[in-house]
Amino acid sequence: MIQSICILGDSVAKGVVFDGVKNKYRLLKDSFAQIISRQHNIPILNLSKFGCTISAGGEILKKHEDELGRYDYTILEFGGNDCDYNWAEVAEHPSKQHFCNTPVPDFMEKYKELISRVKQNGGRPVLLNLPPIDPKRYFQWISKGLNGKNIMDFLGEVDKIYQWQEMYSKVVEELANKEQIPLIDIRSCFLKNENYSDYLCEDGIHPNEKGHLLISKAIREKAFV
Repeated sequence: MIQSICILGDSVAKGVVFDGVKNKYRLLKDSFAQIISRQHNIPILNLSKFGCTISAGGEILKKHEDELGRYDYTILEFGGNDCDYNWAEVAEHPSKQHFCNTPVPDFMEKYKELISRVKQNGGRPVLLNLPPIDPKRYFQWISKGLNGKNIMDFLGEVDKIYQWQEMYSKVVEELANKEQIPLIDIRSCFLKNENYSDYLCEDGIHPNEKGHLLISKAIREKAFV
């Protein structure tokens, strides 16, 4: 019987959604973490943060390392911000070389280090891979107020956004396999739906309320709760 869970990740784990009516991001009352906590009466410490990369997650962990042994599991969810670019710079200089927030080799090494630190401090890590994005919707989102043509020149085609983000999800899956720790495949629970975009916000990247319900079901099916 699980008594408590710690979560460390980005805005997906935090439960951030885009409110189209108010035209701003807000916290969802029924995020997957809150659904799990309420339905199973499990206290959850959610250390996740909007915009958090794997490096920023490491800094957050430093402040809470001595607490990890109190929790049955520490769920980690990173990659969505690590694979992102500074789109304003891309739009301004599309022909220049641009780097994402955390290049793949660095992402893998820093994630391995984070996993190791969780274990060393008595935590039991569990990884979440990345929910899929809607590339067309996300392209429209990131190009708002910018030179969309220049961004497209950099990308080559809009589906490159999907493929690039998918690579980071595969890195997470590879890490789980190499480190022999549990992985909760939340990506598949979206993709098995023909219109998986129905489970994403209009920005094309954040799961909406229905998406968070899918994630909560995936966690329960993994038999952690």
